[in-house]
Amino acid sequence: MTDITKLLGDDAGYLLDHTCTTFTKETLHLPGPDFVDRVMVQTDRSPRVLQSLGTLYGHGRLAGTGYMSILPVDQAIEHTAGASFSPNPIYFDPENIVRLAIEGGCSAVASTLGVLGSVARKYAHKIPFVLKVNHNELMTYPNKWDQIPFAAVVQAFEMGAVAIGATVYFGAQESNRQLREISEMFRQAHDLGMATILWAYTRNAGFKTMDADYHTAADLTGQANHLAATVEADIVKQKQPTTNGGFTALSFGKSHPAMYDRLCTDHPIDMTRYQVANCYMGRAGLINSGGGAGGDDLADAVRTAVINKRAGGMGLILGRKAFQRPMSEGVTLLHAVQDVYLNGDITIA
Repeated sequence: MTDITKLLGDDAGYLLDHTCTTFTKETLHLPGPDFVDRVMVQTDRSPRVLQSLGTLYGHGRLAGTGYMSILPVDQAIEHTAGASFSPNPIYFDPENIVRLAIEGGCSAVASTLGVLGSVARKYAHKIPFVLKVNHNELMTYPNKWDQIPFAAVVQAFEMGAVAIGATVYFGAQESNRQLREISEMFRQAHDLGMATILWAYTRNAGFKTMDADYHTAADLTGQANHLAATVEADIVKQKQPTTNGGFTALSFGKSHPAMYDRLCTDHPIDMTRYQVANCYMGRAGLINSGGGAGGDDLADAVRTAVINKRAGGMGLILGRKAFQRPMSEGVTLLHAVQDVYLNGDITIA
């Protein structure tokens, strides 16, 4: 088992001993082995969707815990294939992406139509597929920031995927169109019995000022999560908050003083719990992003997982930290993250 306390270093006590007094744990719908029966069965999801969610919760090293560990590899479009795969060129071959997810004990592998479609007959029955249906591509010059559909929902169904994933850039000029597209795609996915995962990212040049980057502010990301739950995302993927006060600093939207003094503090677990609260108090599971590679990836990933778990989140979705290194090291890193969720001593704050 990973030595989590050692990896947390000086932050071990700060993170492991923290008690959250904003939204107490008793008010949340927390992850657990019975999450589908306890929470999701109350919804309008069909038995087929519940079956798909059960498949996600029932696979890999975290099977039966209520937590998820997903390997996402769509960066070849988002960040170009050369930039993404040059650190380890074996991942130009889609089969190695799926192999990493399997050997890493992941709950699912999330990738593009081309990647999953190229190996679907060999692997769709061996690990749950999540087809990412839209992407931001960087071949347009000058670069733009827009999510464009690359696949139809029926293609995910036909290749055996149990869920679709999509991104909406909340705050961007194109976000209203993206939201309409993805709302319709999520309805189609549920009609076909698949689960839905939304990458609920904020994106606007105005969100970054001379003093701070509010793209990861708890209030902005929290509202993005709430909008994701509104279009019936079963699972919400979000970057962990690093600051707060985006609405007030940027003088837009609507806010309330209690958002910043009673319902949140500057502690990372409390800020992440604010994200969970905006996911309908945990009825839509929050999985946080593992972030880009660089620095001490193992310690950073474990820290992110500890914050997510103690806040009431449902897991981690970690890509570049795992695949931009030798496969054996990627497997070790994925297992270290999963060890956080398997460790009964790390409890909800």
